Amino acid sequence: MNNRFQVEFHFRNALIFDGDGTEPFKGDIGISDGKIDFVAPAGERSEVISDKEYDLLGMALAPGFIDAHTHDDHAVLDPIKIYPKLSQGITTIVAGNCGISLPPLTLNGQMPPPPLNLLGNSGLFKFPTMASYRKSLTKNGHAVNLVYLIGHSSLRIKVMDDVNREANSEEIRSMHNLLTQALNEGASGFSTGLFYPPNKAASEEEVVGVASAMKNHGGIYTTHMRDEGDDVIKSIDESISTAKKAGVPLLISHHKCTGRQNWGRTRETLQLLEEHRPSLPLNFDIYPYTAGSTILQEDQVSEETRIMVTWSKAHPERTGQELGDIAREWEVSCKEAARRLKPAGAIYFQMHEEDVQRLLKSDIAIIGSDGIPEDEHPHPRLWGTFPRIIGHYARELGLLTMSEAINKMTGLPAKVFGLGERGRIAPGHFADLVIFDPKTIIDKADYEKPKVPSEGINAVWVNGKEALYSGSIRVSNAGRLLQSDFS
Repeated sequence: MNNRFQVEFHFRNALIFDGDGTEPFKGDIGISDGKIDFVAPAGERSEVISDKEYDLLGMALAPGFIDAHTHDDHAVLDPIKIYPKLSQGITTIVAGNCGISLPPLTLNGQMPPPPLNLLGNSGLFKFPTMASYRKSLTKNGHAVNLVYLIGHSSLRIKVMDDVNREANSEEIRSMHNLLTQALNEGASGFSTGLFYPPNKAASEEEVVGVASAMKNHGGIYTTHMRDEGDDVIKSIDESISTAKKAGVPLLISHHKCTGRQNWGRTRETLQLLEEHRPSLPLNFDIYPYTAGSTILQEDQVSEETRIMVTWSKAHPERTGQELGDIAREWEVSCKEAARRLKPAGAIYFQMHEEDVQRLLKSDIAIIGSDGIPEDEHPHPRLWGTFPRIIGHYARELGLLTMSEAINKMTGLPAKVFGLGERGRIAPGHFADLVIFDPKTIIDKADYEKPKVPSEGINAVWVNGKEALYSGSIRVSNAGRLLQSDFS
């Protein structure tokens, strides 16, 4: 056997998790021109000529993590704001979720209505087309790969004079055409946020009419459903019906069952999803916490639910404080305190740990942080989601193996989003890689101190370039805009 092999970079003696869920093995890989040249058992290729060699004895090597749910639409252009993702081993993000996207909406100085303000101020909404957004990505460069979705709320605000009603046939046709254009210009799918005011009035027929643009162009339908509480089953039924009628794959965003009265209902939701798997490609993404985070809405406030303020335009000094404490200090109800704080964001503690664990174990679950980088006091998921799953749920709790956990953040989401040569350590695949210590990897961010990098991440490579090493960004423009291919 001829063991001579010339590569640009040679990684030796790593514990390799290849991304498909199988057990890791001790091995070597070589990469050149941004791709993986070979993968072999440790020492098998005895005469490798390389420009640089890395001995990873004691370290693990995995495909770069894919964050299936982000709101990094603008943060991706800023190395400082995207650092929380690189620092936890993420090499690819999916943005444009929950019906909220920058293109194709322009606001011309008008304040973005909630929840579009989660992405930032009106000045960021300056991309009339996906092509103009893509041009900005190319001009400025970005540190991680990006998969982009077009948001239904953004489309509705662009074409409708009043989003508090159903769209008429002409408006549906306009949104359909705008989505078609965006798909041709590099977008990979369509998202809805039927829970939120700009999207809430949309009928199922309207969503189908827009989403059907993807049937012949490729793309995935992701949805922040109408309800994740009492009507969660009805909302899943609607999501499945919409995807089937539109003829597209379905991804349910940040699946959960909210409210004490709904704790335990993940047994029902998982059974329902399993029943439809033979007839529809479907998955859900999940973050490993019992609290969610979004805009502060009075109709989501109750005296029983713990709520933490993540930002407030009216009272910025209250950022990071508990809503209940603010209400008591002001001698008002929690709903009234919320009204006074708006516009604002909040963390809602409304899920049960057993439900989180049950969903994490599902073989259709993929991982999405749902972090909000513009929050002044963000949910810790922005900084800690992926190391938390590997370190806490896999290593410490044994809820799933490390191989299973890594598959949910690499190989499986690559399939869900049609990313082809991503998400695996295999010859010919792109060299998106994370090097970590399997004995120490863990999240350090918490609700009181959320902006703390995780431990155990040694280095991150994006398209064959070292993007992060020992906590410092090395290359900030190695990312690419990726487009789904379901052919």
